[in-house]
Amino acid sequence: MPIYKEKKLVLMKIKYLSTPFDIARKISFQKEKTYTRFIVRLSIAATAISVAAIILTLAIVNGFQQSISSKVYQFWGHIRVASVSGAPLELNQNPNIIAGDSIERVTPFINQSAVLSYGQDIEGVVMKGLPANSKIPFVIKGTVFDTQDTSKNEIIISDALANKLKIPLDSSIRIYLLNNGDVVQRKMKVIGFYHSGIEEYDRQFVLMNIKNVQKLLNNYTQIEGYAVTLKKDLYTDKVSNALQKKLPEGWVATPIKDYYPQIFDWINVQNVNKNVTISILLIIAIVNLLTCLFILMLERVNMIGTLSAMGASHSFLRQIFLYQASFICWMGIGIGSIIGIGIALLQKQFHIIQLDESAYFIKDLPIHINWLQVLLVIICTAIVSYASFLIPTLWIKKIAPAKAIKFD
Repeated sequence: MPIYKEKKLVLMKIKYLSTPFDIARKISFQKEKTYTRFIVRLSIAATAISVAAIILTLAIVNGFQQSISSKVYQFWGHIRVASVSGAPLELNQNPNIIAGDSIERVTPFINQSAVLSYGQDIEGVVMKGLPANSKIPFVIKGTVFDTQDTSKNEIIISDALANKLKIPLDSSIRIYLLNNGDVVQRKMKVIGFYHSGIEEYDRQFVLMNIKNVQKLLNNYTQIEGYAVTLKKDLYTDKVSNALQKKLPEGWVATPIKDYYPQIFDWINVQNVNKNVTISILLIIAIVNLLTCLFILMLERVNMIGTLSAMGASHSFLRQIFLYQASFICWMGIGIGSIIGIGIALLQKQFHIIQLDESAYFIKDLPIHINWLQVLLVIICTAIVSYASFLIPTLWIKKIAPAKAIKFD
């Protein structure tokens, strides 16, 4: 009786261990060095590299698009409200019509061509007049305009212009412009330097109190238009269309991307690069997984034949390799996600990779992790992997047990 119980116990143990999951686990994670172990690790590494590369691609493209568009929006706002004919607007007209839940602030501005002189050097510039209490973008040195005494002749220039003309902080320069055929000049004090990183802006624009620009033009009631800054830049066209319906006749609301299409077209091109890169990575991953699973199955032809001869069904055999593929898939996705997110966070925190700012408008490689995109990468990679794994397992049906046992 005890012997019978012992044999029964052994049989129950064998039955418990002989599930597709246990067989797949044993052949995938053998401690001794085998060809199967090498192929499994190679497949996991390839999957991890693909997932990490896709996550990094998305984070970098998102970073580029957000960083560059943010610079343009900080300088100009998201929407410009101006006259259809380009004629000046009256500042004393009610600006409350330019309002809404999506709008963060509305800033009147004037752009006026002028000549800047320092010592023996001169440079053509565009004066950008802003209210003294408005948010002045990109100031890296010095101060902003005095809001208490707006009569001061203060100017903020770019560091690029300061370096070109060798203008130190707190020095005095002269501004010259034509007003109704007469040359008007004004001595200005340089109170700060700004740096946007966009060469076109840094080379061309100087920032001034809007009252000083109006004084030079001898017109204290007119402006060029309003810069409308939104709380979020996702619905620029929608808000622009809604504003247009409320504006007086002769006024027009235009998204700033329509004023600078070359920059935003370049930003949109990154989407094409992103899609091509991700497609190539997915194709490489799929080919790699198909090849690896075929190799694993070829190496286990003897096992397939033996199990088939013992009565294992095609479904049972397919489950073994699908479980093995699952180990490869999820370990690769997990490791790849950790590597991709880890590298992205390191770059975001420490700015390890530097860029040529004159070409890319930014000094270091920008990173923006969209966690929803990361989740979609994980889910889509799993779906594509499982769809790829099903193809090799169909081959099992064509294996004859007698020939498989003899296969070498």
